[in-house]
Amino acid sequence: MENLRWEWLVLLAGTVLIPVGCLLPMSKLPPLPNDKFLHFIAFGGMALMAGRLAATAAGVIAALAAVFVASWCIELLQNYVPGRKFCWRDLAANGAGVACAGALLALLPAP
Repeated sequence: MENLRWEWLVLLAGTVLIPVGCLLPMSKLPPLPNDKFLHFIAFGGMALMAGRLAATAAGVIAALAAVFVASWCIELLQNYVPGRKFCWRDLAANGAGVACAGALLALLPAP
């Protein structure tokens, strides 16, 4: 478990920073070149870290599902943030990132 310390730190940082970034009012954000790519990387990265920390195959599936459900909840909460709204394309990018993380986890050796 000692070798996974950095993964716990990345997961914790992502758990805090990703929702903060997704729930900031649009007026507080700099111009973003391609937010779908950012969604893909952010939630795919979270799913990859969460999956690597899971102890079993069922745990990996639960971790991937949890990240996707969290991304959906964040999208829904954006309806209450000035200048933001729910976007199916963002949710699709989140899901694609989670799915790619799942595929990578299936190919990578267990930690």
